[in-house]
Amino acid sequence: MSFLFGGRSSKTFKPKKNIPEGSHQYELLKHAEATLGSGNLRMAVTLPEGEDLNEWVAVNTVDFFNQINMLYGTITDFCTEESCPLMSAGPKYEYHWADGTNIKKPIKCSAPKYIDYLMTWVQDQLDDETLFPSKIGVPFPKNFMSVAKTILKRLFRVYAHIYHQHFDSVIQLQEEAHLNTSFKHFIFFVQEFNLIDRRELAPLQELIEKLTSKDR
Repeated sequence: MSFLFGGRSSKTFKPKKNIPEGSHQYELLKHAEATLGSGNLRMAVTLPEGEDLNEWVAVNTVDFFNQINMLYGTITDFCTEESCPLMSAGPKYEYHWADGTNIKKPIKCSAPKYIDYLMTWVQDQLDDETLFPSKIGVPFPKNFMSVAKTILKRLFRVYAHIYHQHFDSVIQLQEEAHLNTSFKHFIFFVQEFNLIDRRELAPLQELIEKLTSKDR
């Protein structure tokens, strides 16, 4: 469980992705949690000295998947076919789903359906040992960074949907501090390694500027 949600409801949208205890990636996750605990998010996202960038991105991508999984899990009762017939992030942004394999042509679908497709797709990538090797000495594939960028770009859309369409529910559930801390951590991470194109971040640009301006 991510440190952000210690002792909270463990309802997740999809099963949590575990990093095997005792592995080097598990040690990296513990390092990330320890530095996050210090409260300095800018420092927490920097690549630890002597570590492999791919491995650092992999560990953090798994952690963001778990965080978003829990955040979305708290508001699934409010995100329904009726309340969210489209996957949107405010009036200007609408997302259509395609994964390039099962669904090649982008389809218009409700937000819960889109997020189900998205999280299942991410889970399949994280479970693929050829993409996300968990064993020491197994190299990351050459296309790893482009896969990680696609995962993070898509996970951002879940944050964007929650903020634009369900923030009232988040406040009602008293989860806004968790959502803001998680999103701020996510944004600092993708900014540090330039992992998401600025245009993709447009739906939450004002919020991003507000959350990051104090830490420049």
